[in-house]
Amino acid sequence: MNNPDHKMIVVSAPSGAGKTTIVKHLLHTFPQLGFSVSATSRRMREGEKEGREYYYISSNEFRLMIDLGKLLEWQEVYPDKFYGTQVSEVERITKNGQFPVFDVDVVGGLNIKKMYGDQALTIFIRPPSYEILESRLRSRATDSEESLQKRLNKVRWELSFEKDFDQVIINDILEDSFRKADTLVKNFLGIQS
Repeated sequence: MNNPDHKMIVVSAPSGAGKTTIVKHLLHTFPQLGFSVSATSRRMREGEKEGREYYYISSNEFRLMIDLGKLLEWQEVYPDKFYGTQVSEVERITKNGQFPVFDVDVVGGLNIKKMYGDQALTIFIRPPSYEILESRLRSRATDSEESLQKRLNKVRWELSFEKDFDQVIINDILEDSFRKADTLVKNFLGIQS
């Protein structure tokens, strides 16, 4: 597991902070990176595709994968809503000669860091303020009010983990966030400009 060729980038944030946008930018910018598609037991949203955003599996299948040790990390984010990273995803990306990039929740990101130590660069994406984040989540219009309130309660808790990450990007002006993320990845992987 401690192979210097197995460096990885972990991007975590509360919902709506912009981690997925930043991860997509990094993947577009650096062909050396491969996206680790997470597994989830939540329902597929409109516009999503199996194997692109997530691998969609039932809660029972997810529990079986946990029992069989087929997950690198996992989290029951909400009751019966699991998210996790399959060991096979990391193997697929490294066999391709790429560095894995994870778009994971805060606890998942810290769990990967715990397993891989200095081989993992953890980046926390923080919104400029809680109010801006709430506005972003509301504008998505993908959640009921009850579900939205659960997310917002979780956001406050997740923000308390910022200090445990290697780097923090305050996602206020997107282009500035892209530039900072590019610099962090180049420096970590030793990519020449």
